[in-house]
Amino acid sequence: MNGGTLELDKEGIRINKYLSESGVCSRREADRQIALGNISIDGRTAGVGDRVLPGQQVLFCGQEIQKEKEEILLLVHKPVGIVCTAEKREKNNIVDYLSYPKRIYPVGRLDKDSSGLLLMTNQGNLVNKIMRAGNMHEKEYLVTVNKPLTQEFLRGMAQGVPIKELSVMTRKCLVEEVDSKTFRIVLTQGINRQIRRMCEYFNYRVVALQRIRIMNLKLGDLKPGTYREISARELTELKKQLQYSASTPVRPASEPRWGVKGKPTTSGKMPKH
Repeated sequence: MNGGTLELDKEGIRINKYLSESGVCSRREADRQIALGNISIDGRTAGVGDRVLPGQQVLFCGQEIQKEKEEILLLVHKPVGIVCTAEKREKNNIVDYLSYPKRIYPVGRLDKDSSGLLLMTNQGNLVNKIMRAGNMHEKEYLVTVNKPLTQEFLRGMAQGVPIKELSVMTRKCLVEEVDSKTFRIVLTQGINRQIRRMCEYFNYRVVALQRIRIMNLKLGDLKPGTYREISARELTELKKQLQYSASTPVRPASEPRWGVKGKPTTSGKMPKH
């Protein structure tokens, strides 16, 4: 099999996009693998920005890339301690942990100390549409902290928090108290360790963090370490929500606005479960 299996035009396709659409890894991870020298095109080590032309052979760590025709999207309950990467040198990587028989990779990240819903797929374009911050897609978390919640803390989290080391102001978001030390939060950004950093700003420490929803997809009663295929009904709704989503950013990640149809966050309601 060669590059002609993908729909390449005469100008070719960027190597990171080629890898993503082949179900090898995300574009971001592809750029990292290219920088490590793990990708070659017709026997030549690939560089960032290279393009794959029809008929060219692409190898990843010496193995020819085979395009998977089946479109795969799994809902996974990632346990604490597992790392959201396809990197084989990470002994606790999610790909080896799951041992799925076909090549898939995680949609975005859920840090090692967190658990909950993780999507895994071989569909590069789907990944980009879900993960782009500008598309404002919701991700919901259940968070337990080390001391009792206060109304000041909850209001502060909802109104947006400065992440000084990244020079970013988080968007306004929905926050709802569950019990004295636990709250739900709905985010539309993908800042690294965002919730932990937000809590630290108010001198709170996260004790447990679980992602329970990505857009219309819910963790439900899926047990830690297990997975299931997306249902036809869920996929239909997901595609409906992604219909007008861009695969490139349409708004800076630091944009503080949040919500649907311009409604202010503080007047909204937490989605039903």
